[in-house]
Amino acid sequence: MKRNTGRSGTFNDSNVAKVFAAYPEDVRAKLMKLRAIIFETAETIDGVGPLEETLKWGQPSYLTTETGSGSTIRIDREKSDGRVAMYFHCQTDLVETFRELYPTQMEYGGDRSILFKVATRIPENALRHCVGLALTYHARAKSLRKTRRLRRTRLRRRKKQSG
Repeated sequence: MKRNTGRSGTFNDSNVAKVFAAYPEDVRAKLMKLRAIIFETAETIDGVGPLEETLKWGQPSYLTTETGSGSTIRIDREKSDGRVAMYFHCQTDLVETFRELYPTQMEYGGDRSILFKVATRIPENALRHCVGLALTYHARAKSLRKTRRLRRTRLRRRKKQSG
């Protein structure tokens, strides 16, 4: 699978291109910026691999299909108020983590999104960090499980040696 950098504005999936083309110009520009941040961030993190850009629930979505390192990120316009949103799986603790790290730098939509007004500047450094956490979510969870398993094994060995 060829990695799409997201910088040139080209799409490998014509259905994704059609969704972007249907947005009003100002919304499309903001979503293209979010798209570029996702691809650029992925390129900087070892182990993420190429992203797959596809549609999920009719929304542009970014998956770490090849490596399985991360949780899906989706972007779209909020239907209720026209803001632009970056969505994360609501059964993860990602948005809760983002809110703890960046309580005032960004607006949040419950436990599933970061919201952006179309006319305001994106806090890029904070957002890149959040995107990086999402793109490595499963890899970090796997590493944590392995660490916990090693600790339990060491504890059992110590108990055997002392008892």
